[in-house]
Amino acid sequence: MTSRSVTLDDVAQLAGVSYQTVSRVLNRAAQVSPRTRAKVEAAMQKLNYVPNRVAQQLAGKATRTLGLATSDLALMAPAQIASAIQQRATALGYHLVIAMTAGNAQDTVNELLAQRVDALLINLPLDAAEAEQIQQQCGTKPALFLDVERHAGVAQCQFLSESGARQAVDHLVALGHRQIGVLNGPTSSASARSRFLAWQQALAAHQLEACCVLEGDWSAASGYQALLSLLPHTLPQALLVANDQMALGALRALHQHGVRIPGEISLIGYDDTAESAWYQPPLTTVRQDLQQLGAESVDHLLARLNDVSAEMPSLETQLVIRETTAAPQQNGLDAAEVAYQLQALARRLMRN
Repeated sequence: MTSRSVTLDDVAQLAGVSYQTVSRVLNRAAQVSPRTRAKVEAAMQKLNYVPNRVAQQLAGKATRTLGLATSDLALMAPAQIASAIQQRATALGYHLVIAMTAGNAQDTVNELLAQRVDALLINLPLDAAEAEQIQQQCGTKPALFLDVERHAGVAQCQFLSESGARQAVDHLVALGHRQIGVLNGPTSSASARSRFLAWQQALAAHQLEACCVLEGDWSAASGYQALLSLLPHTLPQALLVANDQMALGALRALHQHGVRIPGEISLIGYDDTAESAWYQPPLTTVRQDLQQLGAESVDHLLARLNDVSAEMPSLETQLVIRETTAAPQQNGLDAAEVAYQLQALARRLMRN
């Protein structure tokens, strides 16, 4: 008997149970005893039974399939998030279908809806209006958004940019940096805009503003080109980079021009992707636990799918200090440091 010809009746006969019991096992119903479940799963394995998801879809049944709409998986962070989602979904007995956008988020979501997924995870950079439109497009199917403007009226699971920005800026200022630049992601991205605003607020809290603002498209190549646009001209003392992959490209450009890191410039990345500790030098970065994000997003989506009330977890960032940040070179106080110290003195005098 081939796997193509195996039916639920075949599994039921071998396991010595009813067709309905096999169906309950497939649907992970709670009323099946562990002993019976083990017998049915052993029969499935022996017969090489493969569930017919197409038949389930045509019958209008739940397929235990989740859909993930994601941005380019050539980028490190989206790829690691997708991997974490896949692992968690599989552990909970769900199949994952992934659709990667070619630029049109609605078409990507339609591709998943056409496959009759039970619920959707949307890891695409969306503004509030786009996200709310996609929520309507999903109809009654639960959807959870992982990269969207905070004020959007949709269910979300994402990290707060404010804490990561504050940690990064506080670290650089404590080291003595006053000339701090920004290499941001594309302005079309909600997360890039959020990180930039958070950096601006954190710098303003120290009476500073970004001394130069560069833009990339999240790729290492764009980080490389952005730094080449500055080199060999004067660099900032430190640079905040909106993701680790652009930081990798920035490091390459700096190395090519013989710039010592962190001797002549300090760098802080964002995400703490798996490779960041292996950069040369190892990258100081704002850590977002992408494994946690993937697992928590699946858990919350399934709670919504099963009409279970679940509070969204608080996803916290953490600054991971490695070897790309240090105090700036001391050749006497430069103009930026003098101005900063005078401003600090003036604030103390006003308070007194």
